[in-house]
Amino acid sequence: MASDAQQSLPLAGIRVVEFAHMVMGPTCGLVLADLGAEVIKIEPVGEGDKTRRLTGSGTGFFPTYNRNKKSLAVDIKSEAGREAVLKLIDTADVFAENFRPGAMDRAGFGYETLSERNPRLVYVSHKGFLDGPYQDRTALDEVVQMMTGLAYMTGLPGRPLRAGASVNDVMGGMFGAIATLAALRRRDATGKGEFVTSGLFENSVFLVGQHMAQAEITGQKLNPMSVRSPAWGIYDIFETSDGEMVFASVVTDIQWRKFCDEFELPELAADPDLDTNPKRCAARPTLIPRVAEILARYTKADLIDRLARAGLPHADVATPEAMIDDPHLKASDGLVEVTLDEGKSIVVPALPVAFSGERLHAYSDLPGIGEHGPALLADIGYSAEEIAELTDAGVISVSTRKR
Repeated sequence: MASDAQQSLPLAGIRVVEFAHMVMGPTCGLVLADLGAEVIKIEPVGEGDKTRRLTGSGTGFFPTYNRNKKSLAVDIKSEAGREAVLKLIDTADVFAENFRPGAMDRAGFGYETLSERNPRLVYVSHKGFLDGPYQDRTALDEVVQMMTGLAYMTGLPGRPLRAGASVNDVMGGMFGAIATLAALRRRDATGKGEFVTSGLFENSVFLVGQHMAQAEITGQKLNPMSVRSPAWGIYDIFETSDGEMVFASVVTDIQWRKFCDEFELPELAADPDLDTNPKRCAARPTLIPRVAEILARYTKADLIDRLARAGLPHADVATPEAMIDDPHLKASDGLVEVTLDEGKSIVVPALPVAFSGERLHAYSDLPGIGEHGPALLADIGYSAEEIAELTDAGVISVSTRKR
C-alpha cells in the first residue's frame, strides 16, 4: 500500500514492473518511483541484483538508483516463478527492462507476449542502439562515448577520455522515463499501450549534437574542449595564491566592466582592443596570462568572494565527495538519505526538479532482496499457504535486512 507521501505525488497509482540492473534501466525506474509510481524491481532469487555487489566505481550504482522501489526476488526460470511475475505484469501499467536484445523474449517476457496479456501495458526497453545496423552490438557508456566523439571532445588531443560519470546511462534512463510518460499520456487517450525504446548510442549523439552543428556550420575540424577556442574572452581555470583552483568567466561586456571595477583594472577597462567579447576572444593569447597573473594574487576564498560580489560566473573546482556536505544541497533538500544493507546511512542526490518549490524525497528506503515479495503476491491473489510453498520451494526469497 502506498504511503501518504507517495499518494500525493504525480504518478501515484501507476504500477511499474522493472527488469533492470546497472544504471540505465534503474535510472528510468528511479525517476518514475520518485514521482510516485509503484516500481517493483524483479531480482534473481537468493543473491538479488548483481549491481548490489559491485565494487570500485560501481559501488554507488545500487544505492543511487534504487530508492523508493519494492523488490520481488523470484526464480523466473521456474514455471511457478514465471507465472507469478506474469500475473504481476497483468496488473501493471509499465514494464521496463535494460537487458541485451532478445533476452526478454527468450525469458518469456517479450513485448508481444506481454501486450497480448495486457494491451494497456507500456513497454519501455533500454538498449545500446535503436533499430538499425548497430542494433545487435553490445554497448556500454564508454563504448558509445568513443563511437560518437564525446570522448574525443572530453580528452586532450590524441587522448580521448570518457566523461567522469555515467552520463549516457543516466540520460538514457531519463529519456526512457520521458518516453514512458508520453506513452502513458497517449494510452489515456487511446486505451492502448505501446513499445518504446531508449538508445544509449543515440543519447550520446544527442549530447554531441551542438558540436555536429558547429562542424557543419563552420566547415572546420573540431578541437577537443580541452584546447577549444572558447566563445568568451575569459572562460578558464585559474590558480590562486594558496595553490587552489577557481573557474572564472566573463561572458558579457557588462560583466567585463564589472570585472575591471572589482579588481581595480582601469587600464584594461579603457583598452579599446578589449571592449567587446569578440575582441577579448581575439586577444586571449595575451589577455589570459595577464588575468591569470592578477587573480593569482588572491587566495581562493578572497577570489571567490570578489567574483561573487561582482556577480560573475565562477566556481570552486570541487570533487564529488564535496557535494555530500554542500551547504546549498543541504539547505534545499537536494540530498536523500538511504540505508545500506549493513545499516550504514549515506546521502545521494535527489532528482534535480522541484514542484511548487518542493523537492522530491525518499518515501521508501532501498529495498532488501525480495523484501516485498509476500505482500506483492498477496496483492495479486496468492494465499498465505501458496506464498509459503513458493518460499519453501526456493521460487521466491525474502531477505532480512540489517537496519
